[in-house]
Amino acid sequence: MPQFDSHFFSSLIFWEVVSFATLFFVLYKFAFPPILEALEARERKIKDSLDQAERNRAEAERKLRDYEAKLQAASKEAEALLTQAKDRAQRLMEENEQRMMAEAERIKGDATREIEHERRRAIQDIRAHTTDLALAVAEKVVGRAFNDADHRRLADEALRAVGESNT
Repeated sequence: MPQFDSHFFSSLIFWEVVSFATLFFVLYKFAFPPILEALEARERKIKDSLDQAERNRAEAERKLRDYEAKLQAASKEAEALLTQAKDRAQRLMEENEQRMMAEAERIKGDATREIEHERRRAIQDIRAHTTDLALAVAEKVVGRAFNDADHRRLADEALRAVGESNT
C-alpha cells in the first residue's frame, strides 16, 4: 500500500495542503464574496420585510384605533340624534296637545256664545210673541182696537214687568 509509505505520505500531505490552500484562496477570492453578498442581501431583504411588517402592523393598529374612535363617535352621535328626535317628538306632542286644547276652548267659547245668542233671540221671540198675545187678549178684554202708540206703550210695560220678574 503505497499511501502508507512514509516518503509518499509526506508528499501527499504537502500537495493536499497546497491544493486545499489554493482551493480556499480561489473560493475566498471568487466564490465567498458573491455568496456573502447574496447572504447579506437576503438578510437586508428579510430585515426590510420585518421592518415593513412592523410598520404595517403599527399602521393597522392605528387604523383600528381610528376606526374604533370613529365608531364610538358615530355611536354617540346616533345616540344624541335619537335623544334629539325623542325630545322633538315630545315637544311636538305637547304643542299639538296645547293647540288641540286651545282649539277645544275656542270651539267651546264659540258654542257658548252661539248658545247665548240663540237664547237671547229665543227670549226676544218669546217676548214679542207674548206681547202680541197680551195685546190680543187686552183687545178682547177691553173690546176696542189699539193704535200703534197704545201697542207700543203696553208692550213696553209688559216687557218691563217680564224683565223685573226674571231678575
